[in-house]
Amino acid sequence: MAVRARARLEIRKMRPDDLEEVMVIEREAFRHPWSLELFRRELEHDWSTILVGVEPLTSAPGKGSERIVAFLIFWLVHDEVHILNVAVAPEHRRKGIARILMAECEKRAHQANAALMTLEVRRSNQAALDLYREFDYRAVGVRPNYYVDEGEDAIVMVKELKRES
Repeated sequence: MAVRARARLEIRKMRPDDLEEVMVIEREAFRHPWSLELFRRELEHDWSTILVGVEPLTSAPGKGSERIVAFLIFWLVHDEVHILNVAVAPEHRRKGIARILMAECEKRAHQANAALMTLEVRRSNQAALDLYREFDYRAVGVRPNYYVDEGEDAIVMVKELKRES
C-alpha cells in the first residue's frame, strides 16, 4: 500500500479556531455539508473527536503558518468507535491523507481499548469503499435511503479490533 502523503503532515485534535478552515473542506467535499453549529457541538461533546490533518506552509512559524487539508470525526461510546465523517480538500486527494487519518483513528481506538469500529458510506463512493476495505472493514448491512436528499443507500461497515489483555 503506497502512501504518497507528505511526510510533514501532522495529525492533531481540532480546535475551535480551526472551524473556518474545516468548514471550507466540508463544503467542498459534500453536497449537503454539516452546519457550523453541528461542528461546534461536536467540539463540545466528550465522546466526539475531530482529527485534522495539518500541512505546514513554507512561511515563517506562527499563526497562519499551517493549513488544514483534511479531517475525520469519530465518536467513542463505551467500547465502540463510530466514524461519522472523513473529508480531504479536493487538491489534496489521492495522496494517502485519508489513509493516515484512518490509521490515527484506529490507533486511538486501540488506546481506548475499543472492540469495534463502525461507519456508513454511500453505496456510490467507490474510493471510500476501497479505502475502508484496505483497513479490513467489512460490509454487514445496508441502510436504505440513508442519504435522503439523493435517495442513496448507505453501506454499513464494521471492523472488529483485537483488544489488549
